[in-house]
Amino acid sequence: MNDKLRASAAAAALALAATGLLPAAAAEAGPAACPTLKTSDGWYGGNKARIDALIADHCHDEDGRKPLAVFDWDNTVVKNDVGDATFYWLLRNDRIRPPRAGDWSTTSRHLTPEAATALGEACPTGVRTLPTATDTDCADELLAVYGSGTTTGGKTAFTGYDHRRMEPQYAWLAQLLHGWTTRQVESFAAAARAENLAAPQGATQQVGTSRVTGWVRYYEQQRDLIGALQRAGFDVRIVSASPEPVVDVWAKGVGVDPSHTLGIRNTTDHGRLTSHLKGCGTVRDGEDTMITYIDGKRCWINQEVLGVRGPAAERVQPAARRQVFAAGDSDTDITFLRDATGLRLVLNRNKNELMCRAYDNGDGRWIVNPMFIEPKKPKPTPYPCATTGYTATDGTLQPVRRADGSVVPDQRDTVFQPTPSF
Repeated sequence: MNDKLRASAAAAALALAATGLLPAAAAEAGPAACPTLKTSDGWYGGNKARIDALIADHCHDEDGRKPLAVFDWDNTVVKNDVGDATFYWLLRNDRIRPPRAGDWSTTSRHLTPEAATALGEACPTGVRTLPTATDTDCADELLAVYGSGTTTGGKTAFTGYDHRRMEPQYAWLAQLLHGWTTRQVESFAAAARAENLAAPQGATQQVGTSRVTGWVRYYEQQRDLIGALQRAGFDVRIVSASPEPVVDVWAKGVGVDPSHTLGIRNTTDHGRLTSHLKGCGTVRDGEDTMITYIDGKRCWINQEVLGVRGPAAERVQPAARRQVFAAGDSDTDITFLRDATGLRLVLNRNKNELMCRAYDNGDGRWIVNPMFIEPKKPKPTPYPCATTGYTATDGTLQPVRRADGSVVPDQRDTVFQPTPSF
């Protein structure tokens, strides 16, 4: 609600009080105060004040449309990755089903023949679920393909995809959930969530022959922010490149209902997830070529939140329809952040394209904050914006360009937590 609307509402309240229809105390109080952030720790510079001002500008808007706020999830609302946490739990608890006839190429259209062969040699066939809790060869191969995009032998695991629409490693986790129901996947995610929240900060766990991250934490600052936005009348959404049933489980912890989350969606067959994915825009269900990743996040927001269908879902929508606020931490988030019309909150994880655009800050709407837990040290060299900061659709590295085509110059890292002095 802007100042003019507030003044008008207050005047109307005073007029009612004069007639005796409204208590004088209520008239003096005027409209309900807009919420502000309760947590100050962890916010850099004037970031908290700018967010409070944005909330005040849109608080209880009376135009009949809730202002939209969109958050990435992993390393934006929580520290660490809930998709990773779930994958590690699946491996430790023998919950991955082998593909039919042992043909690993059926798990992803982007899996290379070398990766399919390596998985076939490492993992048994003719079993209901893979014995990855004890079979370290199979666990190690799955972990390598998912985590590094290569086989344990160093061969490329995925190829032939649009790098602005698809990250096949992320998609593969959703595809490996084939054969389970959504409710079963939610139970797996809930078990992984309980373990990772209970584990001490910095904990690791054994998966195959590797030690991997074993803990996750909610950022209290983001829980506070999401709550303030909701109380102010914002429509708060989560868009993540983790499987949607996994995000649904975690998002409840910050008061976001599953109906307000977007993640990688599988197609289903007789109530069970398949290795194929739902489509968006020009991509049909089962084509498996777009997920909630970079430009795909824009498409899914437009399609599922704004109701835009077909090719138009892949395009920038009019400003009046787009999100007012957006928050992210990675190049994965760059497109939906750029679409935000009010503020764009960036948690600094030293990601090239994201930090190039945030520090360039051409319209003054980008705000950068160190991570709230274990913030990164300052990047010692400038971000290579003018040469290799942008990943093109074919995977080549190119200069980061502004909307007018001009090249963003290299940017220094300037927002980070200072080293404590003793």
